[in-house]
Amino acid sequence: MNWDWSAVSDFMPDFRAGLLVTLQILVLGSLISFVLGLVWALLMRVPTRWVTWPVGAVTEFVRNTPLLVQLFFLFYVLPEWGLTFSALATGVFAIGLHYSTYTMQVYRAGIEAVPAGQWEAATALNLPLRRTWTAVILPQAVRRVVPALGNYVIAMLKDTPLLMAITVLEMLGHARLFSQENFRFTEPLTVIGVAFIVISYLASLALRALERRLVH
Repeated sequence: MNWDWSAVSDFMPDFRAGLLVTLQILVLGSLISFVLGLVWALLMRVPTRWVTWPVGAVTEFVRNTPLLVQLFFLFYVLPEWGLTFSALATGVFAIGLHYSTYTMQVYRAGIEAVPAGQWEAATALNLPLRRTWTAVILPQAVRRVVPALGNYVIAMLKDTPLLMAITVLEMLGHARLFSQENFRFTEPLTVIGVAFIVISYLASLALRALERRLVH
């Protein structure tokens, strides 16, 4: 193998541009999935089938269809209905929506794991329902599910290259273009592989630190 450090140097500007896009997708997609997943989980606890049935149907459909199909639908089909968004905005929303159906199940398990005595104590103190959720139930539930949510952050990172299908140039997209233009594949793809490993490792360290802080 003929490793060329000059090719690595030439690739760095493209790498930085792709890294920025990848991090934007990861951060914004994670926020959407965490918030929307919690909304789904809370709606599924509403005591009426008029709410739980549509929410359950939507989340099951999203969870059981490929992310790539959802990307194509949002980017190519919605404009025919007059809804047009940028490729990056579409990709961020798609990945956030897709993973929200998984984080919903994580939140559901966390809420159900809160001891029944906590609900009874809130009732005995005559706390309003909103206060019960925000001050008693959700803090305990979220503390329990941080490790599982962290796993989905890593999964989202590994799915960011799928956004190339709708013209979003993240790290792998820039590496692919650079390779085609310069006929050098080893260097850019190796740099991208190392970058994914490093980002995943740093994310896992951050999540462990957050978990320790929440526990103590």
